Amino acid sequence: MSKLTHLDEEGRAQMVDVSGKDETERVAIAGATITMQPETLKLIIDGGVKKGDVLSVARLAGIMAAKKTADLIPLCHPLALSQVTVDITCDETQNAVEIRATCRLTGRTGVEMEALTAASVAALTIYDMCKAVDRGMVIGDVRLLHKSGGKSGTYDAADAAPK
Repeated sequence: MSKLTHLDEEGRAQMVDVSGKDETERVAIAGATITMQPETLKLIIDGGVKKGDVLSVARLAGIMAAKKTADLIPLCHPLALSQVTVDITCDETQNAVEIRATCRLTGRTGVEMEALTAASVAALTIYDMCKAVDRGMVIGDVRLLHKSGGKSGTYDAADAAPK
């Protein structure tokens, strides 16, 4: 079984030393879903939410969150991201908004946490902007869909290959 890298020999939390790692291109894609009442999704699609353009604000919030991940997650390295995209689609058959966040850089450590943070904060932003009309929304399926680069190679979630 693999050793937890964020713990030292005495079990204390530590930031991983990545100085000896090679710089490689690294990409991570994370997803999240927020389900809601059909009427709420219609308001989002029609631009009828009083707080503004829900999808544009959520996209921007996700990008900003990826850039702030090291400030939010205690042992994450601050990274110079070369690209962050947050793609958001409405699925009327599921009464859901699907979020896919992609982070990219050339560096010594991966960008999984940045992609997961972007997807999570985008979903939280949608909740915040729509909670006045639907407090029962459910954020779920926050997970890593793809990662590539680095020593551990490529990972693809079995049911969610990258697009």
